Amino acid sequence: MRLRIILYILCLLASPIAAQNVKELQKQQRELQQQLEETSKMLKQTKQNETATENKLNLLNNDIQTRKKLIRNIQSEINALNGEMGTLQKKRSSLQKELEACKEDYARLIRETHYADMQQSPLLFLLSAENFQQLVRRIQYMQQFAAYRKEQVERIESLQTEIDIQNNLLAQRRSDRSTALQSQKREQDKLSRDERKQKDMLKSLKTKEKNLLAKQKEQQKKVDALNKQIEEMIAKQVRTTTTLTKEQQLIAGGFEANQGRLPWPVEKGYISGHFGKHQHPIHEHVTIDNKGIYLQTVNGANARAIYEGEVTWCAQMNGNYAVIVQHGNYRSVYSPLKKIYVKQGDKLTAKQAIGEIYTNTNEDNKTELYFQIYKDRSILNPSLWLAQ
Repeated sequence: MRLRIILYILCLLASPIAAQNVKELQKQQRELQQQLEETSKMLKQTKQNETATENKLNLLNNDIQTRKKLIRNIQSEINALNGEMGTLQKKRSSLQKELEACKEDYARLIRETHYADMQQSPLLFLLSAENFQQLVRRIQYMQQFAAYRKEQVERIESLQTEIDIQNNLLAQRRSDRSTALQSQKREQDKLSRDERKQKDMLKSLKTKEKNLLAKQKEQQKKVDALNKQIEEMIAKQVRTTTTLTKEQQLIAGGFEANQGRLPWPVEKGYISGHFGKHQHPIHEHVTIDNKGIYLQTVNGANARAIYEGEVTWCAQMNGNYAVIVQHGNYRSVYSPLKKIYVKQGDKLTAKQAIGEIYTNTNEDNKTELYFQIYKDRSILNPSLWLAQ
């Protein structure tokens, strides 16, 4: 009984790396599904206004990329399950061969001993010994023979138990693979549907490129004005701050050490506008030059500090607010904010709410944060600093 328990535990621990990989992949799938749900919520918000085509397309593009990632993740899970199933099948085949060999060996042993004097009359076998030494040897032989038979029987039973466990594990993996394949098909169907929608939207947006150019030019003027004011303020702060205090040096060191791990300035959302100069994702004749990143989020969302620091500037522009938070010789900038919860001189902790992000009712109720990071007067790509 103890032998069966040990074998059962060993089999449950079989292929730990593959099992761990599958669990990790399934965890990633749950996280991706959550991202899709959040994007779906934002997409529903934009559907309240039929003129939300461009914003819906941005959301749809993000949804398509996330869904492709999910499909690749499911395929990785299927590959891992296929590999694990192959290992289980090989192990089961090996155990089956060993079991057949044991059974054949045991059957041969029974056949051979059937005609032996010891099998017909063990007592006669012992009494027919010619002397005492031979009697002792025959007793030892009988004991060894009995032990060997018992060992063979136990080995056959343990092999059968292990094969049964392998069969159960294999059946479970087949069930897991079937579930994964069904999930992959559902996601593939959704992806095809989203790509059809994307194609229709692109066709519609091609006709709006002229209007977009004018709109983008006007928006760029506002952004340039905001950037200019922020750059002037930061330049002034850098000039007046000759040396950092010990506390500021510690904060700057901690900020720098956490590059790539800093929390997002929004709790939920995605990057809707990337850093730097690049072509518009839809209109090939429109060029975008961002000195920060745009993060689209849900209506009513707050902007939050990405690291501890001090508020050094709060200003109102075009009816909304912009806030600068100093982290030693680094600074993070948050705009446009409908209202703010902080004032100049406030000490903030990481993830502390700074203000409510402005929701543009003229642009399909879009709630979008413009976020920047500076080191002294040099502007940095925020995407490289935030946790991935």
